[in-house]
Amino acid sequence: MSTDDVYTLMARSQELPYGEARTVLVEDALRRAEAAGDEVLAFHVRVRLTDAYRYGGEPAKAFATFSRTLADHDRDPGRFDDARGLLWQMKAVVSSLTLFPEIPLDRTYAVLDDMERRYKAGGHSLQAVYHYRNVVARHVGDGSADEWYLKWRAAERDELSDCEGCDPTGMVRHLVEAGRHEEAFEIAAPVLSARLSCNEQPQSIQTALLPVYLRTDRAEQAADAHRRAYRVHRSRLADLSDIAEHLEFCAVTGNEARGLEILQRHLGWLDRAPSAHADMDFCAAAALVLRRVAAAGHGAATVRRPAADGRPAADVPVADLHAELADRATALADRFDARNGTSHQGGKVRGTLAAEPVAGFVPLAAHHRRPEQAPAPVPPPVPQDDDLARVDDLDELLGIADERRTGGDIPRVLAAWRRFDVLAGKTEPTPLQKARRLDGRGVEHAVAGDGPSAVACWEEAARLFGELGDETRRHRTLGRLGMARVDLGDEGGLAQVSAAARHLTAHSGEDGDAAAALLRLATAHIRLEHPAEALAALDQVVPDEAPDRAGELWFLRGQAFLLADRAGEAVAALRRSVAAARASGDPELVAAPALLLARTLARQESGPDEETFALLDEVIAALRDASPMRAAAYSERGLAFLAVDRPADAAADLVEGVAGWTAEGLHEQAVHLRVDLAAAYLSTDRALEAAETAEEALPNLDDEAARRCRLILAHAQKRLGEKDAATLFTALAEEAGQAGQHDAAAHFFTEAADILTGLDMDAPAAERYAQAAEACEKAGDPYGVARTRRRAAMCLMWSGDADEAVTAMDTARAALAGLPPDDEPTRVWETALTSFEQARVLAQVGRLDEAASHASAAVDGFTAIDQTAPAEDATRLLEDIRAALG
Repeated sequence: MSTDDVYTLMARSQELPYGEARTVLVEDALRRAEAAGDEVLAFHVRVRLTDAYRYGGEPAKAFATFSRTLADHDRDPGRFDDARGLLWQMKAVVSSLTLFPEIPLDRTYAVLDDMERRYKAGGHSLQAVYHYRNVVARHVGDGSADEWYLKWRAAERDELSDCEGCDPTGMVRHLVEAGRHEEAFEIAAPVLSARLSCNEQPQSIQTALLPVYLRTDRAEQAADAHRRAYRVHRSRLADLSDIAEHLEFCAVTGNEARGLEILQRHLGWLDRAPSAHADMDFCAAAALVLRRVAAAGHGAATVRRPAADGRPAADVPVADLHAELADRATALADRFDARNGTSHQGGKVRGTLAAEPVAGFVPLAAHHRRPEQAPAPVPPPVPQDDDLARVDDLDELLGIADERRTGGDIPRVLAAWRRFDVLAGKTEPTPLQKARRLDGRGVEHAVAGDGPSAVACWEEAARLFGELGDETRRHRTLGRLGMARVDLGDEGGLAQVSAAARHLTAHSGEDGDAAAALLRLATAHIRLEHPAEALAALDQVVPDEAPDRAGELWFLRGQAFLLADRAGEAVAALRRSVAAARASGDPELVAAPALLLARTLARQESGPDEETFALLDEVIAALRDASPMRAAAYSERGLAFLAVDRPADAAADLVEGVAGWTAEGLHEQAVHLRVDLAAAYLSTDRALEAAETAEEALPNLDDEAARRCRLILAHAQKRLGEKDAATLFTALAEEAGQAGQHDAAAHFFTEAADILTGLDMDAPAAERYAQAAEACEKAGDPYGVARTRRRAAMCLMWSGDADEAVTAMDTARAALAGLPPDDEPTRVWETALTSFEQARVLAQVGRLDEAASHASAAVDGFTAIDQTAPAEDATRLLEDIRAALG
């Protein structure tokens, strides 16, 4: 068994994040080192395996590997020499021993004492020892925690102290438990803006500060810390306790839906919890979220629990899961308290289970707003200047209602009908009066948004009018009835609207009857997307018969022209509609035609112009109350800003649009607008907001919209430095390849490879570059083939697979033959660069004569096209190779 295999496995493991895959590689490396009989190599691999177990979510396994390496070191320190690494790991061992109730507390104290002895013997500061004595004291609820905290802070830091992020994190946790939140913030503040490279930072200090932010009126910082830290924790099983803190944060800030989402994502992790303590923390926090979900009125919901260990997957009711997790957390706390001889862990669990909101609703993003609870409907008051109380004639009251309804004065109409109802309780109305009042009830239901009840009233009223022989009133009611049916999706209503229009056009009962019926008919045809029929109906309207409805007439014409793809005529009609609405003196009448005109102008080939923005400004100013139209206006203006490359302005408006649609319960519009909002965030370098917003939208999108959203998300994750970006770009590349879009596939594979290279994950990067090269070949891009094959070879070299790198570089050189001859400078550049990289690879494997030849060719090539800096680099490489040749 070759030790080279061990080094190769260890190199590959370094490219993987901590977790099962990395641990398996290190375990394999240890088996191979032991089989090769290299005890020293096995010792060093075992040290790294301790880290893999700890950071990979298996701290219990780390006890055995750490004990073995410590014993080896003590037996022969000169041979097994990693004293600093072992002393550093000892801190984690102390902390981990507290996490398992079956491990006696005496063992933890014994390791602490041994740690102090070794630190003193090595001449190290006891700062870290005091830190972990504080950790153990806080775990058991010992009053000595304050004493150890003071010693910890006073002691001098040295190379064995926790990093500049982890040390303050521990101090923050001590102060939070003591209720000293402002002091905790002061300690953390200096490191919040520092660049922390520790595996546990900055997400750990951000998580520890969540209760600090909430209790010091820093809600916006709390939301930001939650979003940033959870993005890191969510992929790490070892961070299950930290995830529990985010669950609790969501529960006490009114973000039950977010908490439920997190719970659902990680519930399966309980089946492989890294420790009993993490299990307890997660169960308690998850039970709290479930209690808050039930309190918010969603107790009938279920949570999907994945299958595990013979237990089938199941949808578990919120109440049942709450009871199960609360009992589990309590039982675990009892085990810890029995081991510790205190009630401290049980008290913490009970506190979590009973926690109440801390700061009201804390929005996690600008478009997260909790809708105001709608006030109970209050009947419009009877106008003070109306002397309806002295009107005792039912016909007179119905006449007043009809007159005011024509004028759009709904409050006074309702007042007249209420007076009618009072008198009708004392005097039996005539059949005609009953029919007219029933017609009015249909109007009341329609105004309240109850279409089916309006239809029922109008059907009965039309029947009664027919029995009474009042054809004019019957057809007026039929028109309203048919329009209501069309609005409810019943196309059969069109026949009733048409019949009413025919009758009232031929037998108009009052001025305006015919015009109103024709406008209604045109509206029905537009709803059903019959533009020609709508225009035919509008052509029959005599303008002089309805001068006050000119704005509506032109608005309907504009809509019909748009349906008929006659955009120029639509714009002209809508401009006339807007002008007529402005002339009325009522700004709200301008909103609908101005919004449609702005939308039409924005979608022209020239894009949004000054008129577009002026119209949208006017609409938003006119609509002061929340409504779907106001949400649409903000959405349109945001999209217009996005189209003219003003993403910061776009983001502000799109936030209002998403919030508005959500408040109105129109979630489909909100979901699709989130994709545009994510794009605006990405264009303003707000990658975190872009990623969060895209992830919110993604589960509810169809294929085409989802592809755009995933592309935005991939770029956002790339800017955040997240490995998931490479996975997403790879998936996009595979989809593009399947669709025959090979140029796009090559681009996405290259993006994935670039990300992996930036993360020092060179072996998988080489695979992606190779896939990019294949896609470039299919796309007919010879330059892309040469570049990606060269990059693949270099990644193989950096990953330690030098022999494969030599073969890959030969393939890259062969690809140069496909470069077009008509672009000499580019061909020379690509050839020289390949020679330069090939020289590096060959030098790595000791083929120095060949390396020198390629380096010399690189110098000549770069010089020929006046690339001075690359030529100098190639010259230095050539000199180094010649020096190695002697």
